[in-house]
Amino acid sequence: MKPLLVVDGDSLAHRAYHALPKTIKRAGGRPSGAIVGFTNFLTRLWDAEEPRSVVVGWDTLEVPTYRHEAFDGYQSGRVFDAALLEQLPMLPELVRALGFTAGKAPGYEADDFLAAAVAAAKKKRWPALVVTSDRDSFQLAAKSVTILTPTRGVSELARIGPDEVRQRYDVEPEQVPDFIALRGDPSDKLPGAPGVGPKGAAQILHEYGSLEGALKAGRFSPIAEDLRLYRRIATLDASAPLPPLETQSPLWAEASRLLGECSCLCNCRMRPNTRSSRECREARVSSIISSTNISAATCLGVHVATALRAQNVSLTRDGAQPLHPITWGQVDT
Repeated sequence: MKPLLVVDGDSLAHRAYHALPKTIKRAGGRPSGAIVGFTNFLTRLWDAEEPRSVVVGWDTLEVPTYRHEAFDGYQSGRVFDAALLEQLPMLPELVRALGFTAGKAPGYEADDFLAAAVAAAKKKRWPALVVTSDRDSFQLAAKSVTILTPTRGVSELARIGPDEVRQRYDVEPEQVPDFIALRGDPSDKLPGAPGVGPKGAAQILHEYGSLEGALKAGRFSPIAEDLRLYRRIATLDASAPLPPLETQSPLWAEASRLLGECSCLCNCRMRPNTRSSRECREARVSSIISSTNISAATCLGVHVATALRAQNVSLTRDGAQPLHPITWGQVDT
C-alpha cells in the first residue's frame, strides 16, 4: 500500500539551505538556495517513495507556542540566518501550489502537524513515512510508521522503526517523551532530571514503566512538576489542524512548465477567471514568482527540481549535474 509522506518542512528547509551554496540568488541578489534545495529534495522523496499524498508541516515563527509560554527557556538561543528566514514564508505556498498539503497554524510547531498527519493516516489504515531530523518524532514510530531522518545533509536518510528506537534509546517509542523529560533535550533547552543521562533515563523507565510511575514512587519529588512539564513539551500535539487527507495527483508537469516559462520571463501575473484547481495552483505559483521577483536563474533551478522525472538533474554551483539519488544510511549516535 502506498504510504502517506509526512515532511517536517522547517527541518528540511534548514538542511537544504545549508547544503547548497549561498551563491544561488534571485533578482536583486536576494537568496534562494532554500527554495531550490527544498523543492529538489521534496521531488526526490516523491520519486523514491511513491507516496499516495504529501503533508508538509511548518512552524509559525511569528507566534509563540504553548511550549514557549510554559517554559521560558524553551528553544532559547536559536539564531537563524536572515537569508533563510527571508525564504521560509514562500515554501508553504509553494507546497500548496504543487498540489500537496501544507500544515501551518499559530501556536503549533511543524512536529505537531507530523503527529496529526500520522494519526489521520492510522484512521485510514495507511502506512506513513515521516521525514524529519527532529528526534522527538521517534515517538511516532510504529509498525505502520517509519521515520526517515537525514544522516548527512539531505542526501542520506536512515529508516527508523520501533526496533531502531529500542536499539538507540533502549525504550519503546511511546516512552520517548518520558525519556526526553528525564534525560533532557539540549536542542530545545530542556534540562531534564539532574544527574540523569540516556542510560539512567532508560533504566528508570524499565523499572517504573513511565515518568509518572517514577514520580508516584517518590522519585524526583522536588522537581516532579518540572518533569511533567518537560514531558508535555516533548509530546507532539496531534490536535494540530489539518484538512482531510486525500490521495493526491501532483502537478509536476504543470508546475515544471509554469516555472520553466518563468525561467525566461518572470513578470507573470495572476490571470483573471482562473477557476479550475489546476489553474488556481498555477496562478498561485505565478503569484509567488512575481511577488518575490525571482530571477531567471532561480526559476530555472526550481524548474529543474520539479522536472526531475524527465531530466534527473540538479542545480549546483557549477551548473546542472546528475542528481545524486537518496541513499539509506545509519542514524548517527
